[in-house]
Amino acid sequence: MTLPLSRRRFLAATSLFAVAPYSLSFGQDKGKKIVWHDVRDWGVEGKGWNDTAKFFDRLPARAEGKVRTPVWNLSRHSAGMSVRFTTDATSIHVDYKVTSSSLSMPHMPATGVSGFDLYAQDEQGDWKWISVVKPTKQAAQVNLISGLIPGKRNYMIYLPLYNGTEYLKVGVPEGNVFEPIEPRQEKPILFYGTSITHGACASRPGMPHPSILGRRLNLPILNLGFSGNGKMEPEVGEFLAELDPAVYVLDCLPNMVGQEVASRAENMVKQLRVARPETPIVMVEDRTYASAPFLQSQQDRHSGSRKAYRAAYESLLASGAKSLYYIDGNTLLGEDRDDTTDGSHPSDLGFFRHAEAMEPVLRKALKM
Repeated sequence: MTLPLSRRRFLAATSLFAVAPYSLSFGQDKGKKIVWHDVRDWGVEGKGWNDTAKFFDRLPARAEGKVRTPVWNLSRHSAGMSVRFTTDATSIHVDYKVTSSSLSMPHMPATGVSGFDLYAQDEQGDWKWISVVKPTKQAAQVNLISGLIPGKRNYMIYLPLYNGTEYLKVGVPEGNVFEPIEPRQEKPILFYGTSITHGACASRPGMPHPSILGRRLNLPILNLGFSGNGKMEPEVGEFLAELDPAVYVLDCLPNMVGQEVASRAENMVKQLRVARPETPIVMVEDRTYASAPFLQSQQDRHSGSRKAYRAAYESLLASGAKSLYYIDGNTLLGEDRDDTTDGSHPSDLGFFRHAEAMEPVLRKALKM
């Protein structure tokens, strides 16, 4: 039986392989010295600014004191960042330190909060998952994978979602080729949103929908999700307007009630339009709570915020706004209600469904 395309995509995105323990005594690498390469020497994708306080911050240093303190603190997380390289090594190692000793959350595993997630590019040019760090301490040297089929290929490592990265070095055995791949110069897809955009509650850093869509559309991404603090504030909007992305994706409704949406959504789009008059903007409604069919309070929350958001969208269109797109929140998760960890935050399946809903709209906005 041939599985539907969406099902095949989900299985490919979430397939798992065993991770070998860290050792320098395995197979053909036995006894070889590991040569380390600091990713700061060639850079990461997922950084919108170079003038950051720490290398792996998501907002510039001058944002401190300008945006609210929670936004600033969350911007120190390395969500959405990735690094690429080419090697012919049959084992790949990482030497890393994350900024917080809190490696996991009650509803999100350490692999997603603090892990480093390895992908490889196959002969067709598609990115396929290989391995993820399973963190047990704040700093470690870890064998990410061994026993790779020999061959020179491209690799990508996604950085932690809900932790900061202090440093990351990639190691391969001495004598193997290692070629850094500098960050791409194409305009990125910029996602601005809440804890969901930030990555809660993916099992590993490659699985939030911004990263899935980056792989599918073959474009860099900027993940500017701020857990609990995606509020469409003009102070954040000033920094968004500094950037020149291929498209803005505004996905803040899970953190906003109707009154906030009414007072801020239209203004944020106009703020971006002043700086970027031609850049497409995608307005995304909030996902539907899994338990909404049984809780009137959740139905009322959705009704209020969506009504205000739709009104802002229609007002913008009436005023002549172009390249403006809208995604219905009911399309983001499934009718089976089995795709969240806690009724609110998507599981890997939920993120896969987010990507399925957003991909056609983004392709239309990007004229792909």
